[in-house]
Amino acid sequence: MEKSCTLLVHFDKGTPAIATEIKEALEGSDASAKIDAMKKAISLLLNGETLPQLFITIVRYVLPSEDHTVQKLLLLYLEIIDKKDQKGRVLPEMILICQNLRNNLQHPNEYIRGVTLRFLCRLNETEIIEPLIPSVLQNLEHRHPFIRRNAILAVMSIYKLPQGEQLLVDAPEMIEKVLSTEQDQSAKRNAFLMLFTCDQDRAINYLLTNVDKVSEWGELLQMVVLELIRKVCRTNRGEKGKYIKIIISLLNAPSNAVIYECAGTLVSLSSAPTAIRAAANTYCQLLLSQSDNNVKLIVLDRLNELKSSHREIMVDRIMDVLRVLSSPNLDIQRKTLDIVLELITPRNINEVVLMLKKEVMKTQNGELEKNGEYRQMLIQAIHSCAIKFPEVASTVVHLLMDFLGDNNVASAIDVAIFVREIIETNPKLRVSIITRLLDTFYQIRAARVCCCALWIIGEYCLSLSEVESGIATIKQCLGELPFYSVSEEGEAPTDASKNSQQPSSVTVSSRRPAILSDGTYATQSAASETAFSPPSIVQGSLAAGNLRSLLLTGDFFLGAVVACTLTKLVLRLEEVQPSRVEVNKVSTQALLIMVSMIQLGQSPVLSHPIDCDSYDRIVLCIRLLCSTGDEVRKIWLQSCRQSFVKMLSEKQLRETEELKAKAQVSYAQPDDLIDFYHLKSRKGMSQLELEDEVQDDLKRATGEFINDGDDANKLNRILQLTGFSDPVYAEAYVTVHHYDIVLDVTVINRTTETLQNLCLELATMGDLKLVERPQNYTLAPESSRQIKANIKVSSTETGVIFGNIVYEASNVLERTVVVLNDIHIDIMDYISPAVCTDAAFRSMWAEFEWENKVAVNTIIQSEKDFLDHIIKSTNMKCLTAPSALDGDCGFLAANLYAKSVFGEDALVNVSIEKQLDGKLSGYIRIRSKTQGIALSLGDKITLKQKGGS
Repeated sequence: MEKSCTLLVHFDKGTPAIATEIKEALEGSDASAKIDAMKKAISLLLNGETLPQLFITIVRYVLPSEDHTVQKLLLLYLEIIDKKDQKGRVLPEMILICQNLRNNLQHPNEYIRGVTLRFLCRLNETEIIEPLIPSVLQNLEHRHPFIRRNAILAVMSIYKLPQGEQLLVDAPEMIEKVLSTEQDQSAKRNAFLMLFTCDQDRAINYLLTNVDKVSEWGELLQMVVLELIRKVCRTNRGEKGKYIKIIISLLNAPSNAVIYECAGTLVSLSSAPTAIRAAANTYCQLLLSQSDNNVKLIVLDRLNELKSSHREIMVDRIMDVLRVLSSPNLDIQRKTLDIVLELITPRNINEVVLMLKKEVMKTQNGELEKNGEYRQMLIQAIHSCAIKFPEVASTVVHLLMDFLGDNNVASAIDVAIFVREIIETNPKLRVSIITRLLDTFYQIRAARVCCCALWIIGEYCLSLSEVESGIATIKQCLGELPFYSVSEEGEAPTDASKNSQQPSSVTVSSRRPAILSDGTYATQSAASETAFSPPSIVQGSLAAGNLRSLLLTGDFFLGAVVACTLTKLVLRLEEVQPSRVEVNKVSTQALLIMVSMIQLGQSPVLSHPIDCDSYDRIVLCIRLLCSTGDEVRKIWLQSCRQSFVKMLSEKQLRETEELKAKAQVSYAQPDDLIDFYHLKSRKGMSQLELEDEVQDDLKRATGEFINDGDDANKLNRILQLTGFSDPVYAEAYVTVHHYDIVLDVTVINRTTETLQNLCLELATMGDLKLVERPQNYTLAPESSRQIKANIKVSSTETGVIFGNIVYEASNVLERTVVVLNDIHIDIMDYISPAVCTDAAFRSMWAEFEWENKVAVNTIIQSEKDFLDHIIKSTNMKCLTAPSALDGDCGFLAANLYAKSVFGEDALVNVSIEKQLDGKLSGYIRIRSKTQGIALSLGDKITLKQKGGS
């Protein structure tokens, strides 16, 4: 049978001690041998051994020992042995230890007295404790504080026993007297804790009597005071005004732990702006004064919660929060930026952006290894600031453009995407951005950044000088033509030998499938799959152009982008250049560059030839420049931009909708009581109490005290565990919190007999763990009982709880067992929709090793309806833009994403196609880092995908 455990000791099962050896060592006179033997005996007892033969040996040879360590081990031994027989009566031999315990409680040595009093705190046998009570009470007045504080705890433990109030009738009174005279802070804390636990009214009375002295009390006592205030205010919200004053006074305490608890208590009890402002100030002080990163992360979490409920107050503290960016820890920096970005207003935007600019500048000089990642976070933060408040874009865009040639490719890509968005949304900045981009283009080292920059040049170079500068910049970065030359057969090409001196790049096999933005696979050639090892980033210079160096590594996707950009620039030149001769001259040069790229791709110089996609794209550009129609010109010069504008507006619309969804608040019921606070008596109320009353009334009026649809949800979560014809009927209400599940089981005795020793026995499968075994109950005829069971959850996995109810009836000798229905814990309780970027989705998809592939099998005939059904069934967010899913083309591919409460990512790709007979076919692929989430989601989809129900 399982028992409660108060002691945990590591036990090496490899070399178990033998009982006879322990007995011999205990009977000897060597103190160190006795200590070892006692330790072995305790380890064996804790691991299930009984050792009944040792008790008398210990009474004879260990009890009389004067060694302090032996005495302490003796008390640990007495703590863990069985003191009762099978019928629940105290064993007669236990009387032998009572005299020894009484002697210890009167021992001249303070240590022996103290540890014995501590031992009594863990003793539950009234028969053993009763004769010791006079000695315990004597120790309340001992001169040494160590003994007094343990004596108070012993009195509290005895008073809390089932018969404790009979054993110590006037214990709270005694402890109150002790509290009024006690000087030791630790003993005072224990005395106040005893009153708080056993007689709350006395504790409140003492607190209110000494309210002026609370700020002078020690840290330990102040923490218990805060706990008492929280408990009192939860049960009686009407009286919280006077307690909030105490909390405010404690905000100036010297202890950081106390002021942190004060701030948390203030936020939980009051919504008054003064109280919330005081809590926010406290958190900001802790952020700046504490050096421990864990403390900073915890405080940032608290500030994040404050931001959700009291945004207007947090807006005033935004600069204090921003100061935490000086911490070198990336997690702290990320969390700080997330909080700050939601607190930006027109009033503080300039200050925030200025601070972020300073931080970006710092990352250039610092030698920290994480500078690249931090810079990327800052760039993304500035990007969102500029999108929300376009007027600040002009102050940051030119600074950020210096980082287009950054060693950290990810942050350089972020800058390029930022510039691309700003140049469209801020037409006034177009000229200065284009000029700066053309000046710094040669510094760009990464192919993906070059592609984005070339697209910007092709779309936004509008005037004659800009178009000419754009073409000149590209020509300069490509260098002299041809890209290679062969003087004699078999001789190495000249530029190829130059290329061999370039930093090496790793060209990934072209057979590996690539993941497209919609999550589908495609074969991608080496040209666009060149993965650069760190030294391979080409140092841009005017002498050896960056585009040339990247082309010579075999990146023909970039070559195709260069061809498209040149085509757009030539087409635009035709519109702005009156001289036809100049246009033809530039057009010829562009054609020569494109032909040279194709020639390079088909030559034996490179290990991989040009891929078909890039070849077709470059050939299309050549044909276009040779004969251009008005319709084609319109597509190339206008449609691309229109598509980009549409993409931006859709993104903005999605963000607006998400903000609206977040801002939705619950409203009160029409028949709820209205409380007119203006008509309330204000006598004796401070400004803070008045504010608190007002805020509570407002919350009541807007329904913030009401849980959303709580009662309706309860009915959905009730599970029937037994049949109606069973002698015991049981049903469970399942509540899933983040890391634990609470089963609230209602058991009803349907018989006319009393059921004794009724016990709910539970077992779990999966990553579930039963916290404690429910106790036995006696159930009268036709009566019911609520039994609660806690189950810990450690991962996102579908778990199963099995169980049965066991009881004894008076007329049946054997125990009766009623088997319960299984309770399946649904994965949907753990995962919630989340958002991530396309780039993050693709990198996680490539990285995650667990994949579950589910074939589509459904009666739904519309691709869009099927996708909506899967999204609803799996509680996931569709990352694919609605415009990409529009139209009726017979197939659909979409990415879904969700995050679990444990921080795990769940990725799903839906790829479906409509067959000739109207049915849908295809696959749903699930990827995750852990096996549990992939399998559980797969099972859920298999179960739900049919549709129709």
